[in-house]
Amino acid sequence: MSAKNHAESDHTQGGDLSNHHVVITGGTGQLGTGVTQAFLDLGAQVHIPAFNEREVERFALSAHERVHITPGINLTDEQSVVKFYSALPSLWASVHLAGGFAMSSLGETSKDDFMQQINMNAVTTFLCCREAAAKMNNNAGRIINVAARPALEPRSAAGMVAYSASKAAVSAMTQALAEELKDKNILVNAVVPSILDTQTNREAMPDANFADWPKIDEVAATIVFLASTQNRVTTGSLVKVYGRS
Repeated sequence: MSAKNHAESDHTQGGDLSNHHVVITGGTGQLGTGVTQAFLDLGAQVHIPAFNEREVERFALSAHERVHITPGINLTDEQSVVKFYSALPSLWASVHLAGGFAMSSLGETSKDDFMQQINMNAVTTFLCCREAAAKMNNNAGRIINVAARPALEPRSAAGMVAYSASKAAVSAMTQALAEELKDKNILVNAVVPSILDTQTNREAMPDANFADWPKIDEVAATIVFLASTQNRVTTGSLVKVYGRS
């Protein structure tokens, strides 16, 4: 398939997002790079908040003419998030990939450890949802969050109680906001990955069956559909992207 035909196929699958502005938090990460590329394939203008310049330097798409990166943004800080979103044009979509993961037994989890997971996952999602909704026109908008399998299956979350609780908050927030924002035609959904097939996860679990893990481009395709003009009815959903795992 030629590059031209590939681009045309992408536009058919996700709708043309030319002149549409999209925020992707965590856009410089492994999943974020795949999601950013998927939105670029649809013609979107992509805005990415970055914590520091190192993120920008290692990001493969930093020089793309439709990628706009703002360094120095701490997504756990309310004023930093307000500053970032207030400088943006009207948004079509905001995709919230930024977050963190930690494992430890209950006895080894301090209050600071617990609050760090709440801040990195739940607080960042809340602040970005709030500011994104304020930047969307009343006739359209898409918000996509990222929960996690342990949030929906907490019995599988032994040894990761702080992470599971923080992602459960993201799940609840997604469903509550879908109801609150539906009269503004803002659709709010979350994808729920299991272990993603990334180089980092392969190195951490070398004996796992990588073939069963969901791939970056597969999860990105789900996110893009939920954020696309073609999604007109799906809201309040927690979309499982488990692959065969």
